[in-house]
Formats: sequence, C-alpha cells, structure tokens
Amino acid sequence: MKRTRAAAAAAVATAAALVLAACGGGGGAGGSSGGVYGDCATDPNTCNSAAPDQLQQGGTVTLASEKNIDNWNVISSEGNTDWTGMATKPLLTYAFYTSPDLKPTLNTDLLDSADLTNPTTVTYKIKQDAVWSDGTPVTADDFAMSWKWQNTRDCPECETAGNGGYDLIQSVTGSDNGKTVTVALSQPYTDWQSLFNSAAPLFPAHIGAQQGDLNSPAGLKAAFDYFGSTVPNYSAGPFLVENWQDNVALTLVPNPKWYGATKPKLDRIVIRVITDATQEPLALQNNEVQALFPQPQVDIVNQLQNIPNVSQYQAAGLSWEHFDFNLVNPFLADKALRQALYTSVNVQDIIGKTVGQFNSDIKPLTNKMFVPGQDGYQDNLTATGQGAGNVDAAKKILTDAGYTGVGTALVAPNGQAVPTLRMRYTVGNAVRQTESELFAASAKQLGVNVEIQTTDSLGTTLSTGDYDVIVFGWIMSPAPFGGAQQLWLSTSASNYGKYVNPTVDQLINEAASSTDINAARAQLNDADKIMAEDAYVLPLYQKPTLAAVQNTLGNVRNNASLDGITYNTSEWGIRSGS
Repeated sequence: MKRTRAAAAAAVATAAALVLAACGGGGGAGGSSGGVYGDCATDPNTCNSAAPDQLQQGGTVTLASEKNIDNWNVISSEGNTDWTGMATKPLLTYAFYTSPDLKPTLNTDLLDSADLTNPTTVTYKIKQDAVWSDGTPVTADDFAMSWKWQNTRDCPECETAGNGGYDLIQSVTGSDNGKTVTVALSQPYTDWQSLFNSAAPLFPAHIGAQQGDLNSPAGLKAAFDYFGSTVPNYSAGPFLVENWQDNVALTLVPNPKWYGATKPKLDRIVIRVITDATQEPLALQNNEVQALFPQPQVDIVNQLQNIPNVSQYQAAGLSWEHFDFNLVNPFLADKALRQALYTSVNVQDIIGKTVGQFNSDIKPLTNKMFVPGQDGYQDNLTATGQGAGNVDAAKKILTDAGYTGVGTALVAPNGQAVPTLRMRYTVGNAVRQTESELFAASAKQLGVNVEIQTTDSLGTTLSTGDYDVIVFGWIMSPAPFGGAQQLWLSTSASNYGKYVNPTVDQLINEAASSTDINAARAQLNDADKIMAEDAYVLPLYQKPTLAAVQNTLGNVRNNASLDGITYNTSEWGIRSGS
C-alpha cells in the first residue's frame, strides 16, 4: 500500500509501496557526520541503538506531527495518510513491515511464520499469546475482516485506499483456534508479502462485529466507518491510547496485554500536532518535543544544525513528490492541455529552488512505478519532453491542438476560455508552496491562470477531489506491483484524479499476477510509458525524509518508508544518566 504524505503525503495504499543526517552542529545532505545517527548510512536498521539496560525505566518522549488525525482507519482512502499511519502503528498489528533498509520484514511479534506454501496459497502462523488489549486473541477473523473490506465484493461501499491483491483472495480461513490463517488466491500474486502489511494493518474483528454482521455489506461498512470515526479503544501493539485532544496531541501509554518480545521502557509517547513545520525546530530546542520527522526544508535543516545535542539524518527512500491533475475537470480531461502544462514545467529548476538547496544529490524522477535504487527503474519521461521547461514546445502542443490565445488568455478548441485552475498544497509546507508557485508561473506563460490554495486535510482534499492540480508525495512499501494497482487502476479509490486507461489497467494487473519478476517489471514500465504520454501525473523527485532527535533518545531512527519513525516504538527509550 502507498500512503499520502501530508507534508509529503502521506498518503497510503493497500499492498504497495515511498526520506537527512547530521549531529547537532551539522551534517552533509544524505549522509551523517557523527552524533547518534553517525552510522545510519551504513547500518540503517541498528544505528542509534541502545540495549534495554542502557535505557531508563520510564519517562516521556514527545514526537511532533505535521498533521491532525481526521480519520483513524488507515485502510480508508481518507485515513490513508502518513501521520495517521505513524500515530496508529504503535496500536495495530500486521504481517510484514518495512525496515529502515527498505526491505519487507516479517513481524515476529505477531507471527511465527508467513509462507507462500504454493503459488496461490499463503499461510500465516499467529503466535498463541498474541491478543488485543481486552484479552481477545488475534485470529484469522481479523485477517478476514480486513480482506472483506478491501476485496471490492463484500463491501463495495468501503472506500479503501486500494485493493491490490485483496481482490484475488478467494477465501481466508482459520484453523488451530484461528491461529493458523490460510489465504487462497485465484492466481499468483507477485507482491504477496504486501497483503495485511503495515500499510493495511489488522483491526479487531470482534469490535467490528459489534457494529453489524461482518458477513453483510452493511455490517462491514458500519465497522469500516466505526474504526474511521472512533479514537482507538483497542490495541494489539506495544501502546494504547490514553488521551486524544483534537488538533493538539495523542498520548500513548504501554499496553499491559502487549505480547511482544520487547516491553516498552517509556511511560508515555506523546504525538503533538504542529501543523506549521517551521515551528518544529523551535519546539525541539525548547524541549517541548524530543523527536521530529518533518518534511525537510532549507530553514528546518539549517535550524536543526544549530541546536546543541541534536542529531539529524536524511536519507533517500521510497517516497516521491509529484504534481497531479484532476481529470474530472473537463478542461484537464484534454490530454493536449495536460501535456502542454507539464512540458512548460522545469523540474530541475523546481529542485534547485527547493530540496536541492539542502541535498545536492536529488535529481529529477522519471518513472512512476519505481524509484532509483529499485530493480526496474528506468527513464520513461524524458522522451515526452515533460518536465523540461520548454515553453515554446508547450505552446506548439496547444496551437497544434486548436487552442487560441496561447500565451495570453488560453481558449480551448471549443471556444471556451480555460478557467483559472485551483492548485492545492499542504498548509505550512514551504517546499510545496514554492513548487506550486513555480507551476503557476509556467502555466501563466501559456495563458493559464492558477490560484494557489492550502489544505489542512490532505486525505479529505484528495478523496473528495477538491482540487484541479495538487502537489503531494507518495510513500511506498517495497512492493511495486500492488502499489501500482492502488495508485493507477481505474477502479482504485486512491486514483484520486480519476485516470482511466484500460491498457494500463491490463498491464498492471498482469504484472501483479506474474510469476516472472523481470517480465512483471517490464509490464509496469510499459504501463508507465503510456501514463507518461497521457500526462496525468508529473513525477518531480525522490524525496528525502528527515529524522531529528535529542541525543538522549535511544533506538529512535529514520525509516524512509511508509512505516516512518514510529515503526519500533517498543524499543524507544531515554538513555540512562540523561
């Protein structure tokens, strides 16, 4: 599943797939120069480690969040945002997660094993002592409810972030008192490890059943909506909710029923909402928070370098920034206008005036299916001319398509004036503000006016289609095939701009069920080439993520995937003697 990043998105999807370093006093972009993050570039899974006997028993760690939580169900298209995922990760459980080295990793707290026992059967062995916080065992019923929400058949009104792979599941059955889960697929699924992963975690079916019959569409929808609107009163993770103050803070305390191998050292984790990211370094300096995971911006990186006893780490991962059109807009439904607008955009200039100021390694991204470093990445965009900043070529596209008023006040071939386009970005994000302003400037050269507006709820803005153009980021899991299904299939709720191309649908679905990984990658690239020509999404760059902590904290590290900084909260602690 992919997740939108409010600061960079989130977001979020079902079975899918997307990242700074220094000690207090400075550090190179994409690297590290000491502090507790000194070895993160070479040992991302173990840097800033502290054994349990090196940590105090007790204490509170406060983490700044750039987003409020508007929907608690991360499987939903509205709740599929980065910070909702990070806030609920200490509460929920899942089969696989993404470790900081960006590899799919078995959740050994929940499972003894997860195996592809044949090309169309996956078997999960749940630990006997895995329970929800009310003592109810975690069983196959929890897997089954998640499947029914996401397969598009049992709950057609459940607006999930994606359904990649779940629509191929024919049955989810339990044995051994529900502790063995057998998942039968109608055909092979390349990204089987993305099923029931941390992007689409398990929710308690026994609580869902209190909302209605989980064998009926109405009952499933009632449970789906309940988990979205209700502050979690359940947990199968190391922490549970003590208190939630809307737009203020989420307070977590240890779950006394936690069955995992590592018991929390902290008394509390507070996730404090600070939607203006520029205020986060000040909060860290004043000890109002002890950890940050903000969208990296020039001022933030520079401020952090000047705070004593603070380390920061920046790394490239599975997250990428992009412009999207809303094709429901009848003018943007015309491919020629989309191609012209994207051809006039200069992506290298955008990078140079934003993230390139603090990370010289960032280059234009030319693929929507893979990021650099993943097998399958290739340049499918440059040949289209999009992102090159070629205004003359853009004007020719429009003129050849029958537009008039090119460069002054654009008029469509049907004689209608092209209206002002509304472009949205996440409030408080200076990088996205600049990106939006640069897009508007390039569009102006074609005779198109762009009005820039902020949003304080990225998930709602996307799911309701309340935009013409938008800039945000996807945070992916290591599973590109299910991720492609989530983002680009015409039937997916995460296809917010309503892009439809049957050939793309066919290629993506065939790739997702292939038993030949190289052929599957080639099919995704074929689909990407078609999408590039269709000019629905313009990829900008592979995003850096930024983690910054006071040096008193142990085991808090950057995870440049959709799992984010809270992937291992049971290990967090304050170093002894601090």
